Amino acid sequence: MENNNQSEIGVGESTQPPSVGEDDEEKSKLKCRSKLEELLSDDSLPRTRRLRRAARMELKTLLRILVPACIVYLLNNVTSTSTQVFCGHLGNRELAAAVLGNNGIQNLAFGLMAFSGLWDFFKLSSSSAVMICLELWHLQILILIAGLLPEPEVALDTLAICLTIIGLVFMISAGFNAAASVRISNELGAGNSKSAAFAVIIVTSTSLMIALVIAIFVVAYRHILSYAFTGGKHVAAATSDLTPLLAVSIILFGVQPVLSGVAVGCGWQSFVAYVNIGCYYLVGVPLASILAFKFRLGAKVEKARKRLDKWKDEADESSGK
Repeated sequence: MENNNQSEIGVGESTQPPSVGEDDEEKSKLKCRSKLEELLSDDSLPRTRRLRRAARMELKTLLRILVPACIVYLLNNVTSTSTQVFCGHLGNRELAAAVLGNNGIQNLAFGLMAFSGLWDFFKLSSSSAVMICLELWHLQILILIAGLLPEPEVALDTLAICLTIIGLVFMISAGFNAAASVRISNELGAGNSKSAAFAVIIVTSTSLMIALVIAIFVVAYRHILSYAFTGGKHVAAATSDLTPLLAVSIILFGVQPVLSGVAVGCGWQSFVAYVNIGCYYLVGVPLASILAFKFRLGAKVEKARKRLDKWKDEADESSGK
């Protein structure tokens, strides 16, 4: 009888419902399933209607993270930008000195700050620190290259204006970077793969549209915009000649930081560090050197000076008549 009772108890134990811990785990999984994931998985709605609703829902969530991040990054950039604006109206040499101080030393120090607390959180921070440094320090190499061009003061001033405009766009993209990292990591951590993929599309397309609008604005006001940073006609003319390349750079900087944020949210920091090495230092910097010195595309300053001299001669001739 005892054996029969023991066997009956054993059978009863094996048929008991899941434990309290298992029930809590199942409930937590259901709670983690977001409304966005449920909407994207709802096949009863037409695809177009489902995507419109999902886009509105994702934009509301994205803006709550994006707007404060963009404000913080832009405010951090205001000091260096205003310094370059004031120095640019003092003279070309003063603007060149401000370039070396702000874009050179400041970005170098900012890159080193990424290594703070490295020993305590080595596995988590090393890849991200290397990724940030590689993104920032290639700009310092471009500044050094510009200093080797003919008329280095004007070349540095022109590059300073372009980098300042790109820097403002980069601050907005950095806000998208933070928002993308948070959204992707949260959705992947909750197991919402469709929501994570949809968030990538929304954040990337939104940042790209903003970058396109800024690029069109810069091209449309190419002859006026540079005078906000300098009073020199040579620098303004050279900056105007570089505006098409500046517009392309603005569009690229509107996407690249966002994709870096997506990679951070997915935990791909090491992969992005290798990509940055290949793109910036094996392709970008050597290509810039070849275009500047071999094909003399760095002679935009000389072309701008010749154009101004031609306008001056035409004005003298018309005044003489």
